[in-house]
Amino acid sequence: MPTPTIPFDLVEAKLSSPSDRPGTLAKPDAIERLCASTLPFAAIVAPAGYGKTTLLAKWADADPRPFAWVALDGRDDDALVFLRYIAAAIHRVEPIPPEAFEALSGPSDSIWSKRVPRLGSALAALDHPLVLVLDDLHAVANPSCLDVLAALCEYVPDSSQIAIASREEPALPLPRWRAHRSVEEVGVVDLRFDEREAKLLLKAAGVELDASELSALTERTEGWPAGLYLAALSIQAGAPSSASAAGFSGGDRLVSDYFRFELLSRLPEAEAHFLKYTSVLDRMSGGLCDAVLETTRSADTLEALEHRNGFVVPLDQRGESYRYHHLFGQLLRMELERSEPDVVPELNRRAMARCIADDLPEAAAVYAHAAGETDTTAGLVDALALTLYYDGRMETLEQWLGWFSDEELVRYPALAVFRAWLRALTGRPAEAERWLALAEGATSALPLSDGSATIEPWIATLRAHMMGGGVEKALADAELALDQLAPGSDWIPVALLARGVALALLGATDRATDDLTGVIDQGLEAGALEDVYVARAQLALLAIRRGAWGEAAERARSAQALVDEAGLGDYSSSALVHVATARVALHEARQEDARAALARTHRLRPLLDHGLPWLTVQVGLELTRAHLALADPGAARAVLSEAEHVLELRPDQGFLLEDARELHERVAATTGSGGAWAMSLTGAELRLLPFLATHLMFPEIATRLFISRNTVKSEAVSIYRKFGVSSRSDAIERAVEVGLLESSIYPPPANLIPQG
Repeated sequence: MPTPTIPFDLVEAKLSSPSDRPGTLAKPDAIERLCASTLPFAAIVAPAGYGKTTLLAKWADADPRPFAWVALDGRDDDALVFLRYIAAAIHRVEPIPPEAFEALSGPSDSIWSKRVPRLGSALAALDHPLVLVLDDLHAVANPSCLDVLAALCEYVPDSSQIAIASREEPALPLPRWRAHRSVEEVGVVDLRFDEREAKLLLKAAGVELDASELSALTERTEGWPAGLYLAALSIQAGAPSSASAAGFSGGDRLVSDYFRFELLSRLPEAEAHFLKYTSVLDRMSGGLCDAVLETTRSADTLEALEHRNGFVVPLDQRGESYRYHHLFGQLLRMELERSEPDVVPELNRRAMARCIADDLPEAAAVYAHAAGETDTTAGLVDALALTLYYDGRMETLEQWLGWFSDEELVRYPALAVFRAWLRALTGRPAEAERWLALAEGATSALPLSDGSATIEPWIATLRAHMMGGGVEKALADAELALDQLAPGSDWIPVALLARGVALALLGATDRATDDLTGVIDQGLEAGALEDVYVARAQLALLAIRRGAWGEAAERARSAQALVDEAGLGDYSSSALVHVATARVALHEARQEDARAALARTHRLRPLLDHGLPWLTVQVGLELTRAHLALADPGAARAVLSEAEHVLELRPDQGFLLEDARELHERVAATTGSGGAWAMSLTGAELRLLPFLATHLMFPEIATRLFISRNTVKSEAVSIYRKFGVSSRSDAIERAVEVGLLESSIYPPPANLIPQG
């Protein structure tokens, strides 16, 4: 099998295990225990400075198995990014199938239905044992990241392990794993240094104490390795050994004071200045440090510091990228904020400027936010929003948009528009309307990323798609947008699609065809693939209305090919493509192909609501027609009911309203549930279904879905009834069988978590 190329950008340094630095020590008994462990999960949990990373590195040297390594930080607090790093780390050890990477590309709401199971399947199928290390797991606070990690543990093959290092016990099902004896744990008690080990550490740092001083220091630090090392550095810097031995104690405030008075104050002024000022950086290079310090030769300073003490940790083999040891970096930042709080924004501002100059806009956005440069931050997020969306990093985009209050979004209406779009595309119409209203109330004249003179055409484009005022108003909004958008704007294909759809719903088929064809031409040129495949699917459905099945087949196949080639099948808008494909397949008497396409459509129904009524209603009506053709009246009744509910909220949808009335009569004339009863799941039940395949219990699922535990239970019972099963594991098997979840990618039923 050819080795697939990783289809997304990652920071390579985060995938490299740390080098074994001379003089570093780790507890040999802990290493021996980890090497001998056959349990699928290992948790190394202790506060900062207990040598967790060092222990992992020494374990990797001693264990014959290869280690896949991910050094986590706050920028990985997005479940998709988190999974990408895990996939890339495993891939460096043993190639994984392209399907796993495809599942991790592009926007999707399928973390549970596709991303986790495909990556888990690749993990389970490894030919050789490995250890996957996730260092600094505490840096990841997003519950969805910990949820997917717990799910991946279900797939760990024999003789392999997932190992984490964290400052605090993570929100994983550790109590259950302990009860099942499936977790190896190393904690503070296992990592404390005794006097012999303390003596070796101090000696490696160039410090020797007599027996009484050594005993006093070890007792004062309670065997904390970082405390011992701090004491050694302070002695090297000129502090008397008696002061170091007698004056050191634990506790954040006391450690900080000790760090400041006994160590930092004794360093050369230039070195202390360098350490404090560059502590605002999460990763350091010579050029970036030069920019922050407004000096030169920082690369030489970094190299010297790396050789001289344990503050600076190299992140690559070339000596180009570094970070501070986490504890010391934290202490340096605390001291900087205590002693010179006014300089912190300026240092972040310089880092921001350098990242902009180096074309590193994502890093620039983070530093701009830290600097309080709200205008610059807004401009960067505006420019990056579509990139993040099309890359699937929804949680990152949500986090960045969350930096801005409602009052600030009135000043930056572009961000309110993006936020509204996200809500509309993910089935949260009430929130979409709220953010749209904020954008409409804005009076800002700030420049926009596409060059448009005002925000009005952006707002008009969104209004046209949301159709809150009906199809005639949508047509007027689309016209306004196309008149006012800057030439070359990324919004032009989106606005042209809105106009084409509105014209189609009003029966102006020829003009609609011209616009939709224009969407295809301009969208292909601009790379707006989502607009292209929606336009092709819309043209296919218009052809079906005319009875032009040959044209419909060509349009639907080209739309489906684009969706599949680009890995866009989990966009909510791709539901229109899948259902057009199903209609063509039924006409051509390819029932199995039709059912497969219908299953793909049903998976996306939880994302469809009255936020984009023209899309939701069309998909619902075409599903109804397809299920009637398959003699599935129960499924037809369920999807038509949801479409009719949207029409109650958004009745002015052109010919769709009359189509719904005609289909209502046809469905009413059928009797019984019949056919694919499993396809009669409601949108809410379809949203719950993938969670049933996870380790999460009903109360935890309720928290993730923002619904009550009773709602989860009642929806689960309804799923069991419609599937004709009586248990959670049987429901998953049935869902796989009918295509609502992917087949052959879930752990065996015995590995699934117990019933809710």
